[in-house]
Amino acid sequence: MKRYAIYGKGGIGKSTITCSLSAALAQKGYKVLQIGCDPKADSTASLLGGRSLTPITEYLRQNDELPSLKDIIVQGYGGVYCAEAGGPTPGIGCAGRGILMAFHLLDELEAIQMIQPDYVLYDVLGDVVCGGFAAPIRDSYADEVIIVTSGEKMSLFAANNIFQAVENFKEQNYAQVRGVILNKRNVPNEESLVGEFLNASGLSLLGVIPRDNTIPFYENKNQTVIEGDSTLPVAKKIISIAEKL
Repeated sequence: MKRYAIYGKGGIGKSTITCSLSAALAQKGYKVLQIGCDPKADSTASLLGGRSLTPITEYLRQNDELPSLKDIIVQGYGGVYCAEAGGPTPGIGCAGRGILMAFHLLDELEAIQMIQPDYVLYDVLGDVVCGGFAAPIRDSYADEVIIVTSGEKMSLFAANNIFQAVENFKEQNYAQVRGVILNKRNVPNEESLVGEFLNASGLSLLGVIPRDNTIPFYENKNQTVIEGDSTLPVAKKIISIAEKL
């Protein structure tokens, strides 16, 4: 089993890329579990074709008894197992604490042992802002971190923060950065700017995803581009990254 935590600036396209990687791995016959770590609980939407999924924290708020796995994990495209941590009522409570609560519940239910996935992908909200959001890095849930960035200044700033956060745990045998995915925004000198970050950090480039209108086209259909048309050039770019994983 291989476990990846996918980080990056909010709005950079982590969920889109995570769902697409999950779909690509599932197409290759692997068993995949994707866990959304965002209070919006929308990480797995493109895998579920519009079907609803009860976030773990929402289930716990509404029920006194512990859930079974089928209450909080749903299979989507290609058989991908989908779970959403969810979060507190907006404006009340700590979202990071909600993620930790969800992780501990999945441990208690022995979700990994029951599903036995080949790959686990954690789609983590935004930058590393508190202990809860850093849980996949520091609590031995993930083996490696993938950073998604564009060439935009604030995206690279967030990418560097994530890299530094991982470096802080380097001596404790926690997750290390596997590499960077460039999700292009078509800003001037984008590949050069990201190249400078890679050179400074010593990280490798896992792949480049061009800006392509077919991605939001299929997202509006509640699909990944992999499900929509895996022969498209942009789909092949994502499949290539999945093959590296």
